[in-house]
Amino acid sequence: MSNRQNTNVILIGAGIMSATLGTLLKELVPDWEITVFEKLASAGEESSNEWNNAGTGHAALCELNYTTEKSDGSVDISKAIKINEQFQASMQFWSYLVNSSLIRNPRDFIAPLPHMSFVQGEQNVMFLKKRFKALSRNPLFQEMEFSENREKLMEWIPLMMKNRLPNEPIAATRMECGTDVNFGALTRLLFDHLKNNDVDIKYKHSVEQLKRTSDGLWELKVRKVDSGTVLRQTAKFVFIGGGGGSLHLLQKSGIPEGKHIGGFPVSGIFMACNNPDVVAQHHAKVYGKAKVGAPPMSVPHLDTRYIDNKKSLLFGPFAGFSPKFLKSGSMFDLITSVKPDNLVTMLSAGAKNVPLTKYLIQQVMLSKEKRMEELREFIPNANIEDWDLVVAGQRVQVIKDTDAGKGTLQFGTEVICSADGSIAALLGASPGASTAVSVMLEVITKCFPQHIEAWEPKIKEMIPSYGVSLLEHPALIRELHESTSRALALGGEGLSVELHA
Repeated sequence: MSNRQNTNVILIGAGIMSATLGTLLKELVPDWEITVFEKLASAGEESSNEWNNAGTGHAALCELNYTTEKSDGSVDISKAIKINEQFQASMQFWSYLVNSSLIRNPRDFIAPLPHMSFVQGEQNVMFLKKRFKALSRNPLFQEMEFSENREKLMEWIPLMMKNRLPNEPIAATRMECGTDVNFGALTRLLFDHLKNNDVDIKYKHSVEQLKRTSDGLWELKVRKVDSGTVLRQTAKFVFIGGGGGSLHLLQKSGIPEGKHIGGFPVSGIFMACNNPDVVAQHHAKVYGKAKVGAPPMSVPHLDTRYIDNKKSLLFGPFAGFSPKFLKSGSMFDLITSVKPDNLVTMLSAGAKNVPLTKYLIQQVMLSKEKRMEELREFIPNANIEDWDLVVAGQRVQVIKDTDAGKGTLQFGTEVICSADGSIAALLGASPGASTAVSVMLEVITKCFPQHIEAWEPKIKEMIPSYGVSLLEHPALIRELHESTSRALALGGEGLSVELHA
C-alpha cells in the first residue's frame, strides 16, 4: 500500500549540507514546506559525524595541499584564498544563528584551536618558508607566524619536539585563530532547530527511486526501513545531500548533468590516543605533507579534538579501500555505480591512477607498528600502548571528464544541478562541511535565481560578506573576525578549559 504527499522542498540525507540548506531556506522563506528523508536513525551519522571527519574548520590556514608550488618556484595561493573566504561565510552564518538564539551555545560545536603546518627536510622547509611569505602578505593570512627556532617550536608543539634529532631540518607555521568544529554536534543542533520550525524529518526512510512527473514535479519512492512500507512524495525541488550515497541517486534522476560522472571511494582510519597525560601535552591541529601518490584527503595531521566535552588527540588519516560509498552502504556500491555513460570515464580514471591504487593497497596492508612509525614522524617517542585504531568515514572522490582529459579524479566538493534548477546533488569530499554555507548558497543561487533579488537583503543579514571580495576590503576582514569571534566565544583559553573540565 502506498500514499502520495506533496511538499515544496525535499532534502535527502540528514547531514551538515541538508541541515545548512534547510536552515537557510527556513530563514529566507519560513512558509515553505520542507521534508527530510534519512535512512539512518538520527542526524549526522555518516560523513558529518564527529568521529568520521577531522573536525578541522578548513580555512586553508594549515593544509599544505591547498597551496602548490608552480614551475617558476612561486607558490599558488588562489585555492587557499577561496577556501578561507568560504569558511569565513560559514563563521558568519553560525554567528547569525547564535546571535538570533537559533543556536543557544556555540561551545556545543566550536572551540578555538591553533592551526599549524609542520615539515621536515630542507626542501620542505624551503617550500614552507615560501608559502608563509606568499600567504602572510595577504590580509586573510597576515597573522600567520613562521619559525625554524627549536625553542619556539618547543613552545608551540612540546609533544612533537621531545626526543627529536637535533640536526633535522624542521619548520612550522602557526595561526592562532584556527578552530576545532564538531560537525556532528552542529548538524544535530540545526536539525533540532528545523524540527522545532515544522520541518518534517523522517528518519529510517530510504529513498529508492526518483523520477520527473508530467507536471514537472519530482516524485520520490521512499521505503520505511523498519516496516518496508512504501510512500511516494512529490516536490518542486529536491536536494540530494546523501554523502557518498548521492551519486547513485543522481544517476537515478536521469538528468543529463549527471552523466559521465563516477565516484571512487576512499576510507580512512585514525589513531586515537587513550593516555590523558599525552593528550594534555598537545594543543593544536598540525598538518604535514602528503606522501607521494596519496590523495590530498590523506594528508597526515595530529589533531586536538573536543568531542562530547572531552579533549581528545587523533592522528591520521591512514587511507584504506572499501567498495562501499557509505559506512552503512553496500559492498556493491562501486560496481553498481558504473553505467554505460560513465564506463569509459571510470576505466580512464583507473588507468591514470595506478600510483593511487598502489598507495591504497599499501595503506590497507599496514600493521599497527607501521602506522606507529608514521606517527613517530610527528611524535618521536610515541608509545604503541597509548594509541587505538578508529575507523573514520567513507569519502567518494568525483571522477569526471575535464579539459585535462577523460576520467580525471577531482579532489573537492562539487554541486551538480539540473538546467531548470529543480534538482541538485552534492558530490565530493574535503573541504566539505567547513564550506557548507558557501556551497549551499551556490545551490540556492543556481536553483532559485528568480528569488535571489528578493532574498539578497536577508542573505546579507546572515552573511555580511555575501557578494563581496574580502581581499578588497581588509577593514571588513578585521570587523568580521572580531564579530564572529565574539559571537562564537572564540576569545581564548577559557573556552577550551571549560570544554573539557
